[in-house]
Amino acid sequence: MDLKTLAAHLKLSQTTVSRALNGYADVSAATRARVVQAAAELGYEPNPVARNLALGRANAVGIVYPIEVDDVADPRFLEVVSGITEALSESNVDLFLVSATHHGELETYSRLIQSRRVDGFVLARTLVDDPRIDFLQQSGVPFLGYGRTAHCEDYPWFDFDNAEGSVLAVERLVSLGHRQIAYIHASLHYNFAYQRHEGFVRGMQQAGVPLRNEWMIQAALSQCAGYEAMIKLLEQPELPTAVFIDNNLAGVGAIGALVDRGLTIGKDISIIVYDGVPPDSLLTKSGMKVTSVIQPTQQRAGDSMAALIHRVLRREEVPMTELQVLCQPALLPGDSDGVVG
Repeated sequence: MDLKTLAAHLKLSQTTVSRALNGYADVSAATRARVVQAAAELGYEPNPVARNLALGRANAVGIVYPIEVDDVADPRFLEVVSGITEALSESNVDLFLVSATHHGELETYSRLIQSRRVDGFVLARTLVDDPRIDFLQQSGVPFLGYGRTAHCEDYPWFDFDNAEGSVLAVERLVSLGHRQIAYIHASLHYNFAYQRHEGFVRGMQQAGVPLRNEWMIQAALSQCAGYEAMIKLLEQPELPTAVFIDNNLAGVGAIGALVDRGLTIGKDISIIVYDGVPPDSLLTKSGMKVTSVIQPTQQRAGDSMAALIHRVLRREEVPMTELQVLCQPALLPGDSDGVVG
């Protein structure tokens, strides 16, 4: 039975029946009870799409990313997206990945909001100063930051202690006797890169190890950029004994450069990669385990973020700190670093 048939049976308008079934206060208690009883007796089942439209719900959450960004090539990002998708699907909520141009990102958010295609957003790869945060706060649309910004006190987020991860990497290398440590990092307008950079500097200072500007190289989030950054290091008059790389995309490229130059990783030069390298890389296929700063599995991260998303969509009136989760990293030893020879 559909809504039209139920309304005809009750001799009421479809609008009245719909509003009664959805609990609107402008329908009297007696009419609402009559409609609900008839719906149960006649086996009426509401159309879920129509019901969501009536309630203003899309049962979907969106992630907008610029097509220039290499997120789609980042296995860690896709693993977390997969984890969120799986967790949300248990509540019949979809996760939409929506591409956008780098300069038209806010326009994409605006179109999605106006068309009501999503109920809220997950903001991936947050910036130190992120205009998306201000835009969504002014729009009044629920959102969850997948990462923080420089000022993150007044919105919900899920993040990792990126600075602490870098400190762990430096402590590991120093414990192996390294004092000539280079650093390859992503652009510091990304907040994760800014935090990891801050942690690297802090770890080096705490260990009393000098920072050398020529050994701190910025590289784009891609394998090619990581390869070029490592070649730049290898062409310097004095070589570092160890390199810490702040993301897995550049890490794969940097390791490729070492292999092409015939260097023995872990002996000629030590390497630590934040988030490790994908299991299908040439290095891991050879049996070598890359020493890595690791974070919660995609399933744990996805479950945690999905739970936060549900709370954000419900607009729970709780202290903001209850909607902010910071996970701690750990260091996973491997074969790619060793004692200074």
